[in-house]
Amino acid sequence: MALINTEIKPFNATAFKDGEFVEVSNKDIEGKWAVFFFYPADFTFVCPTELGDLADHYEELQKRGVEVFSVSTDTHFTHKAWHETSDTIGKIKYGMIGDPTGEITRNFEVMREGQGLADRGTFVVDPDGVIQVMEITAEGVGRDAEELVRKIKAAQYVRDNPGQVCPAAWKEGEDTLAPSLDLVGKI
Repeated sequence: MALINTEIKPFNATAFKDGEFVEVSNKDIEGKWAVFFFYPADFTFVCPTELGDLADHYEELQKRGVEVFSVSTDTHFTHKAWHETSDTIGKIKYGMIGDPTGEITRNFEVMREGQGLADRGTFVVDPDGVIQVMEITAEGVGRDAEELVRKIKAAQYVRDNPGQVCPAAWKEGEDTLAPSLDLVGKI
């Protein structure tokens, strides 16, 4: 997968958000940070735990100027039904994109062809529409929204501070590195 540092492809879709169906496109994230959080299907097992965890961090992400979209190949109608019947999913405030044609899922290269389901894929897109972070996990491995927030903070820091990089396990406020010949072999 060579999606890092590539621009996302145009898309149009319907999402369920705040009790309504809304139209969403790549134009809606121009000039903003965004997360596209793909998952296999509504009414499953690991998926609601991940989406609920992400919902718990949504306010913090909004304060950082990050919009969040969960995406599955279910319809926006299915998202509404799940939202109304699950306490965990009911707390979601971000847009839940329905991708029944699989176009968006294929654009991000996470479609399980022959199954019509998305892999567990997370993509952080910068204000220029360029993918800065991506993570793909196996079916049974749930993701951690706290770690996603940490990666977003690092990506935002690097964008705002050219010439600086964030080392492993970097947390906001910690020292960063300025790559140079002087550092070679000293880390």
